Amino acid sequence: MLLLWLANMNPAFSIVFELFDDATLKRETVYLKVISGLKDFFGTSPFFGPYNQNLIDMLRSPAIASPHSLPGQIEYIRENWGFLLKRFQFRILGSLDLIKEEEKITFTGPGPTAAISFKAGFGMEFAESERFSPDLAWMPQLVLIAKNIYVWLDQLSKKYGLPIRKLDQIPDEELDIIQKQGFTGLWLIGLWERSPASQKIKQLCGNPEAAPSAYSLYDYTIANHLGGENAYMVLKDKAWQRGIRLASDMVPNHTGIFSRWVIEHPDWFVSLKHNPFPWYSFQKHNLSHDGRIGIFIEDHYFDRTDASVVFKRLDRQTGEEIYIYHGNDGTSMPWNDTAQLNYLKPEVREAMIQTIIHVARKFPIIRFDAAMTLTKKHYQRLWFPEPGKGGAIPTRSEYSMNKDDFDAHIPHEFWREVVDRIASEAPDTLLMAEAFWLLEGYFVRTLGMHRVYNSAFMNMLRDEENAKYRTVMKNILEFDPEILKRLVNFMNNPDEKTAVEQFGKDKKYFGICTMMVTMPGLPMFGHGQIEGFTEKYGMEYRKAYWEETPDYHLIKRHEREIFPLLHNKYLFAGVDNFLLYDFFTDNGKVNEDVFAYSNRYDNRSALVVYNNKNNHAKGWVKNSVAYSVKNEQDAKRTLIKKTLIDGLNLGVADNLFTIFRDHTTELEYIRKNIGLLDEGLFIELEPYDYHVFMDFREVQDNEKQHYASLTSYLNGRGVSNIYDALNEVFLQPIHSSFSELINPYSLKRYIEASNDVFFDRQKTARREILNDIEYKTLSLFQAIKQYTNITGDETALASKIMHCAKFIIEMPHVVDHFRDYQQEDHKYNISDILPQQNNLHDFLHTIFCWLFAHRLGYIVSNEPEKPALSRSWIDEWKLGLIISNTLLDCGYDKEQSSWSLLTTKILTTHQNCLIESNAELIFPILMPLISDPDVQLYLQVNRYKETLWFNKEAFEKLAWWLLMISMINVFSDASLSSHDAVKKTIIYLNTFNEMLDISEKSNFQLEKLLEIAKNGADKPDPVLNNSNSKLPNNNKR
Repeated sequence: MLLLWLANMNPAFSIVFELFDDATLKRETVYLKVISGLKDFFGTSPFFGPYNQNLIDMLRSPAIASPHSLPGQIEYIRENWGFLLKRFQFRILGSLDLIKEEEKITFTGPGPTAAISFKAGFGMEFAESERFSPDLAWMPQLVLIAKNIYVWLDQLSKKYGLPIRKLDQIPDEELDIIQKQGFTGLWLIGLWERSPASQKIKQLCGNPEAAPSAYSLYDYTIANHLGGENAYMVLKDKAWQRGIRLASDMVPNHTGIFSRWVIEHPDWFVSLKHNPFPWYSFQKHNLSHDGRIGIFIEDHYFDRTDASVVFKRLDRQTGEEIYIYHGNDGTSMPWNDTAQLNYLKPEVREAMIQTIIHVARKFPIIRFDAAMTLTKKHYQRLWFPEPGKGGAIPTRSEYSMNKDDFDAHIPHEFWREVVDRIASEAPDTLLMAEAFWLLEGYFVRTLGMHRVYNSAFMNMLRDEENAKYRTVMKNILEFDPEILKRLVNFMNNPDEKTAVEQFGKDKKYFGICTMMVTMPGLPMFGHGQIEGFTEKYGMEYRKAYWEETPDYHLIKRHEREIFPLLHNKYLFAGVDNFLLYDFFTDNGKVNEDVFAYSNRYDNRSALVVYNNKNNHAKGWVKNSVAYSVKNEQDAKRTLIKKTLIDGLNLGVADNLFTIFRDHTTELEYIRKNIGLLDEGLFIELEPYDYHVFMDFREVQDNEKQHYASLTSYLNGRGVSNIYDALNEVFLQPIHSSFSELINPYSLKRYIEASNDVFFDRQKTARREILNDIEYKTLSLFQAIKQYTNITGDETALASKIMHCAKFIIEMPHVVDHFRDYQQEDHKYNISDILPQQNNLHDFLHTIFCWLFAHRLGYIVSNEPEKPALSRSWIDEWKLGLIISNTLLDCGYDKEQSSWSLLTTKILTTHQNCLIESNAELIFPILMPLISDPDVQLYLQVNRYKETLWFNKEAFEKLAWWLLMISMINVFSDASLSSHDAVKKTIIYLNTFNEMLDISEKSNFQLEKLLEIAKNGADKPDPVLNNSNSKLPNNNKR
């Protein structure tokens, strides 16, 4: 009666007052008088307890101390009455656990991501010994891509227009694509034989097309639907031929609700002989496909009124019923198509280890799903909690176990046993753990997994918790950098939203993706990530349900920015030379939103910088954060900081400069090494900007300080090619002098002078123009001599070009030299050959460009191939760009400018073509011309039906140009009289006419042209008959 009264006086019991409401007793009985008498009696009895109270006051004190909280009252009893309760302490703790189970809020999703720490007291796991598993040579360079196998096969069927249902039907072309992209590992999700009960559950819940879940397994054999073992071996061999290793999932925590082990070994599971939830019923659906047993999931699961913590297994032969717990990690709903294995049993642990070894002999990469649930700490917490530490899974607090008893059942970490056995029996296997709960370091450093999931990478960078993720990196570097090398970095996981949904498709996505592939560790791409798919594929999907097409712009950007980095994975994989830097702003503060780090392999270095914020950033990369180095003698660790110079392995000397390339922009930069040491590297970043600086190479300056001058000239700017820029700097005097001759204003002056003569406004070229040309040409040749350190007579060359210019301007008067010249009864009408009014403008623009370019190589007095040298300098010194830009500024369009430049180059190369000619022997003239790729382009040479053709008008135009420059050369030659110049020109005219005649007779077929020129030769020159010659193969004449 006293206990009844105490319960009614306790506010915390108000929610269940109907179980012991004493209102009727108060009205109709002497109940209250009895309670009053008891109070009087105990008030005069001896006091006792921690606060020397009478019994009733003592029993009331928990409710007074914590009136509205049962856990608070039980905690009060444990703390204040523990010395009295003694052997009942465990029951008190169990009561607390039971309340935790009842009060637990489930299905709310993940909470905030915590930054891993290794400080004392953070977690006893980190006090364990260092026992990393050594990597084999291939492991650090592994790059993984995931494929949900059934969805992928369906997508491939649509892509290739073929029924692709089995593993051996995957097209070689698809494996070639994966190899070309840079992936060396292919994770195939869902290969194993799945539990048919999982499929039935999902179909009963509303998805008639569902397959069984990839993580509800019947057995570890390749699924028959996928072609079985034989089809898998075909795929494995084809992938290996391309350097691709296959990866598989394992789920050691549980099996499918209907599995071989549930049938054959029901005692291997966490189970009870009785139904732990009396209100559960198991009447509706038998999920077993084996007549010997029945499998019944809790009925309320199908109408979603309960979560179904256990299922019933019925042995039809014996009638025995047991209730097996579903797999559960204590964070959300139970995995209702699974059965939880009991790892307290050594036979279960050994059977699973044997299964893992069996899988390792098939797959060189194994991913263990939810691996953290099988660590001793968490397996006990979930299934056999220490008294007072339960509450994760309903009813399991009733089966609490103290740590000593638990350790007696599981003396060693299961995962450590797995790692050691695999190292012995299947050593060429990479073991990868999906593990959370801040166990990442423990899994690789102590348990010996080769790789472990790093969910902080995805979550923190997505949410732009940049300072927090830099803290993760710094904590790892200070504790043991080797852990960083063993993290699996990813932007989506099969259980998470897709990468596109989380990160978009623009700069933020590519900035974080760049980090993913350039950080130490294993980069893992999700299914559909590269294509930009937004659908999240469930583990039961047979196909994608959304009609999505690949985003080819996104794919191309991966090809340009990401895949080349995958092929250089070795450069980023290790931690021995990895440094993380602080990004200091002008005010001396660290910008935590900018990630800057370098790495090195042999003599190759890389520096990555990324701004993970929608803000502008600028600052300096100079000093690294601290990282620890182990002393091999005493294994103690020392913290070290280094500079950017150390990280890139650069020398320090006043004459040393470093050239490097930005992979992202394809620009090259140059910096002085002393500046990098003293100040660091200054970088400005737009929101979500990222750079991967590679190909670092040191150069030593010469006595002329070329690199110092270039560095000053660029002033931090990037250029497409440093050596081109270097040439640009030291070619400036040449460019400047050349531009003085060829620019819109100068060409306008020369053309106006020519027009004055052409239209009889002036008889001769004005002296000031000719003097100007001679002076500027002299300056050009002097600049060339200074740049090339050669000797040559620049005065004579300048005079020669001035005389050529004089003839060009006065060209209409050349007719006067031919007026009295006759040979036999043939009179040469030279005026028909000269430029006419309709083409004078184009002629003068091109001929003046040729005039100032064609004699460049003649400054080298001992050069046997002076025209060829002149032609090469047009390209090498970027003079063609000056010509093109000038013509564009003069009103030419791009095509006209290109053809004029091409003409200039051809006339430079073949400037002596007719001068050295003989009209009787045309073949020696044509052969060098036709062999020139520039001429082939000009003549529009093409192959049609095994015949090489050329353009009639282009050939005639080229012959005319060669005649013009030959006339200019002979009439400007001061050593020739006017009479001799005319005679030579007549020879050129004859050659010109012969060329046109041969062209007509050839019917514009190149082989025939050369045959006729060779005067009946048996066959044309083999250069033109070679099917491998670089000639355009057009489809029209």
